[in-house]
Amino acid sequence: MVKHKRKGPKGTEKKSKKQKITSSEETPQASDAGPGKEATSLKVLEASAELSPEERRVLERKLKKERKKEEKKRLREAGIAAAQTAKGQTLPAKPSAAVLALEYLQGWARKQESWRFQKTRQTWLLLNMYDEEKVPDEHFSTLLDYLEGLKGSARELTVQKAEALMQELDEANTEARDAQLGKMERLRQVLQLLS
Repeated sequence: MVKHKRKGPKGTEKKSKKQKITSSEETPQASDAGPGKEATSLKVLEASAELSPEERRVLERKLKKERKKEEKKRLREAGIAAAQTAKGQTLPAKPSAAVLALEYLQGWARKQESWRFQKTRQTWLLLNMYDEEKVPDEHFSTLLDYLEGLKGSARELTVQKAEALMQELDEANTEARDAQLGKMERLRQVLQLLS
């Protein structure tokens, strides 16, 4: 004969202990949160009493993740502030995309052994090559040499975009065309090179 264990008061005690433990763990953490978060956490905890155990667990996990995110954010902000005050200066800024792309182009021109193809740098150069401020004239001749080696869809897209820009500038009024003379000259050079 198989004996079945009875689930009596012991089974309910275990559940209630678990509930007591989780609710006692949540209360101090809810008070550790910011003043606005505390009220929200307490409301959520009160509402969670009506939820099933599974739903409650899911809710507790979400609250815990949110608290961790907030804590990381505070530490990050405090860490950056502490690092700046400890050094007595601000952290060095990362080089801009323009600087990185022009260095990439110069490395290619010098045939450096450390140079390697980088899609993001090439894309930046292709998007900004007509802008005289972003790609100065001294770098544009090097960029034209770089464009000679352009192959595949990058070459086709560059030609298509250049033709579309040229048509757009041709259709523009004379005032707009006069303002874009440098851009038009660059467009002609690129089209002559790649067509």
